[in-house]
Amino acid sequence: MADASSNLALPFIQQGQAQEHVIYNEAVPLLDALVQCHVVDTDRTSPPAVPSDGDRHLVAVGATGDWAGQDQKLAVRIDGA
Repeated sequence: MADASSNLALPFIQQGQAQEHVIYNEAVPLLDALVQCHVVDTDRTSPPAVPSDGDRHLVAVGATGDWAGQDQKLAVRIDGA
């Protein structure tokens, strides 16, 4: 696991510091994706071939592949997914 989030460099709690690290660390990437939201593009209908963690895309109408049925939603790459 990285020490901080991709966009805002929000720190993660390292395992063993506190039991709450699991819930906190799951929330940080979502917060990182939504705060000061900036999308890479707004006209893409399928995921990019080489995405980067933290990339955000506004899924265009007519989406295909992994984005099928997700028209006009925010797609965010977090921890390789």
